[in-house]
Amino acid sequence: MKPGRKESMSRRDFAKLSAAAVSSFAVLRGASAQGSSEVLKVGLLGCGSRGTGALMQMLQGNDNVQVIALADVFPDKIERTRRQVEMNPQFAEKRDIQDDHCFTGLDAWKGILETDIDILLEGTLPYSRPGHLEAAVEAGKHIFTEKPVAVDPAGVHQVLRASRRADELGLSWVSGTQRRHDKQYRETVAKIHDGAIGDIVSMRAYWCGSLPFVHERNPEWSDLEYCLRNWYAHCWVCGDNIVEQHMHNIDVCHWVMEGFGIEHPISVFASGGRQFKPDEPKYGDLWDHFSCDFEFPNNVHLTSMSRHWDGLDGGVFEHVYGTNGNSTCRDMGEGPGIDPMVQEHINLVNSITGEGPHLNEGVTVSYSTMATIMGRISAYNGRRITWEDVMEGRLKDYSIVPELDWDAEYPNEPVPVPGKVGAGNLPELHQR
Repeated sequence: MKPGRKESMSRRDFAKLSAAAVSSFAVLRGASAQGSSEVLKVGLLGCGSRGTGALMQMLQGNDNVQVIALADVFPDKIERTRRQVEMNPQFAEKRDIQDDHCFTGLDAWKGILETDIDILLEGTLPYSRPGHLEAAVEAGKHIFTEKPVAVDPAGVHQVLRASRRADELGLSWVSGTQRRHDKQYRETVAKIHDGAIGDIVSMRAYWCGSLPFVHERNPEWSDLEYCLRNWYAHCWVCGDNIVEQHMHNIDVCHWVMEGFGIEHPISVFASGGRQFKPDEPKYGDLWDHFSCDFEFPNNVHLTSMSRHWDGLDGGVFEHVYGTNGNSTCRDMGEGPGIDPMVQEHINLVNSITGEGPHLNEGVTVSYSTMATIMGRISAYNGRRITWEDVMEGRLKDYSIVPELDWDAEYPNEPVPVPGKVGAGNLPELHQR
């Protein structure tokens, strides 16, 4: 696949959404900081299982919220989410979803951002998040977004710009890196930052699990609909497993290093392939295993392994080693707290109302996303990839997301073979 262009919002669209929303936000933030009990209106963009889960967790964790809007490409997903919310008696006072606040289609994001929601829950597929997040910030919405926030370097840069703009507007932003809101992780990482195991010398991060879901094709679906419904099969939609799932573990290692003044790796050298997944169209072009060596300053290396293999040894964890000991990054916590996938929504609301510290996790989630993308590019190409390559160099504007058109063809790309074929092979990287 040749590098493509993402859907983007025009300056005219930005202006249309921004003016009223930002002014109303300023009033809300000012009142809430003084202890206002005003209810925050919530909208969910992306009504799949993860987006619906995020909505349930937002409603479960907070009394001063109400869901008023839903949006998704597909009407059946909206109906399913709406039923789940309306059938739950716990949420009777936390819902007011009217038909005219349900939006479908590829431009459903525009409709939901024109409503008077205060918080956008971004639960759509990874490929589309950069444009949605940028538009949400310009519309003056507070944000919860799932991870990863992009599938390519160009998308990450778009999210970084949105995060900086959110700071300018005073907007709150929480990302679905829930370990950062987990009590045991937080207490342990704080102790690591305070020197409990000395200086960090090396790290390990694993996401070695089983095959994810796949869907057979309905004959009535277009190529694009099948790509979006069977989304964990195409690199341009999900980023491959190292980006879509393993990012959680990479983010924890970034978090540890942040306490020592280091925000990202210098470079990565990676390999991998596809040996376990059947050679069937429904599995798309994704690999099933990656192994990465991330280099950080001070000669600190992170060994990263991620794979999708059924019925074999595995594990999902992080382990860091210091000059005076080692840690699983959660072993020094004093007992579990609230479910971190609920706690992150409590923390977002408290950030908005002033009951807690102001949060903007746009940069940290972007850096962790970029690191995993570096790992994928390195593995697909068999070349070392540097942070400079993706931040300032020739890969800064690299995009793998095509234009979206219901009538266009989106055939399966070849499974990448380093230096030869596949969506991730870049000829310029092999001309060094």
